Amino acid sequence: MKILLAGGTGFIGRRLTGELSLEGHEIVSLTRRTDYGGLFSSPKVRYVTWNGGGSSPGMDADVLEPLVGWAEAVVNLAGESVGKGRWTDARKKILVDSRVKTTEALAGAIAKSKHKPAVMINSSAVGYYGNIDEGDVPEEHPPGAGFLASLCVDWEKAARRVESEGVRLVLMRTAFVVGGEGSPLGRIALPFRLFVGGPIGSGRQWFPWVHVADVTGIARFALSNGTLRGPVNVAAPETLTMKDFCSTLGRALGRPSWAPVPGFAVRLLVGELADMILGGQKVVPHALERAGYDFRFPKLMTALEEVYHG
Repeated sequence: MKILLAGGTGFIGRRLTGELSLEGHEIVSLTRRTDYGGLFSSPKVRYVTWNGGGSSPGMDADVLEPLVGWAEAVVNLAGESVGKGRWTDARKKILVDSRVKTTEALAGAIAKSKHKPAVMINSSAVGYYGNIDEGDVPEEHPPGAGFLASLCVDWEKAARRVESEGVRLVLMRTAFVVGGEGSPLGRIALPFRLFVGGPIGSGRQWFPWVHVADVTGIARFALSNGTLRGPVNVAAPETLTMKDFCSTLGRALGRPSWAPVPGFAVRLLVGELADMILGGQKVVPHALERAGYDFRFPKLMTALEEVYHG
């Protein structure tokens, strides 16, 4: 396939780019970078600088419209990390713009193109559901409250424009990603390495997770599986609380999990971002189970052993 990939130079995007090129697909990777040094290199991969729907949307239109006409599939993984830094008003604007404006630019180019891609895969997050203390959370669950839930709703709404253009849309509501260098796991694992690790908050909140190999595997599965459409919970079938997750992480690292971080301390440290850390939801991947996706890492201990011990 000919694939237009936005966010192809991020943590997940770099890995997906390599996997897709090895499968023989042609990829144009959109990036805000102007220097492509150190990026994955292959005759199957071309990097193109764009503005991400930002302050010069006219530039993006000039870049996107011919590329959308070329592409048979569009994958949008673009977005600033939600877990880095306090959610100040300025930071919130960056988080919103890097997702919603980017998606609006891609969807707008698809709407204008005479040749439409067959499928668009768009990132989203399990934060769509907000904080839910009890009960399974399948894809049919309504959205929650709070900044992150509102962001995800607007993000998905921007992508849904392509459905009226006859494009199959897959919304990947992704959980906490377990992986090696560059993944958010490193920030949680650091206290454990220093022998001061433990659950954050009460420890009773649900903590959905997924290995990065399954994130890219699900994206590739969605490209080829024409029955998969709409919201898809990208989360491992093993559902764990924060306490269980941290206990398993401690065992994988050969460290104790004995030093819980009180919720009030988290709020003092990171402000409103604490809502995401101290809350959770028991996300279940019903859409993937129905479609027949086979998780490579359904259990956390196996996933962590791959990360830390290869």
